[in-house]
Amino acid sequence: MRRCVYAAYAFALLLCAAAPAQAAAPAQAAAPAQAVTPAKTSTIQTAGTYVAIALPVVAGGIAVWKDDWTGAKQLAAVTVLTVGTAYVLKHLIKERRPDHSDYKSFPSDTAALAFAPAGFLWDRYGWEYGLPAYAAAEFSGYSRVYAKKHHFWDVMASGAIAFGFNELITTRFHPRNTFYTNLDANPDGVYASLHYTW
Repeated sequence: MRRCVYAAYAFALLLCAAAPAQAAAPAQAAAPAQAVTPAKTSTIQTAGTYVAIALPVVAGGIAVWKDDWTGAKQLAAVTVLTVGTAYVLKHLIKERRPDHSDYKSFPSDTAALAFAPAGFLWDRYGWEYGLPAYAAAEFSGYSRVYAKKHHFWDVMASGAIAFGFNELITTRFHPRNTFYTNLDANPDGVYASLHYTW
């Protein structure tokens, strides 16, 4: 339940960030001196795309680092299903992009690529991993809206698709039964300890 509240809060932030950009479009048309430069838009869009590509790589690296091959398989399944669903819907719905470049706006496959691993990290390893990942995914989604490649609801739909697949597929990570040993020496003596977790 708490994750739903955080996700709703994050989407509300995206909505608030996107609303001024959408509302400013007529004002920018009337006053070209105040318009956002194409170089800045391109830089933010490129950074958002790189973040979206990096998120599944980082999430996969975390799974491998934790020796969690089940999690790596779940990440692959969630990412493929989320991006695949976004891709199919994009070609079925044919919503026009805000920049009028084509009719592949809804939903955002770039945002889907970012939100799938963010949801995986939250569900599998907890909020400590998920919160920074969601912040990065939010930036990626914001960059798509800022560059006028998507409407805010396109990004929200991608997040919802990722959320749904993560809820269906991703399970909580439980480390294997392991032994931990520790040897400590100080002026009072030598201490050895053995810990077992299950």
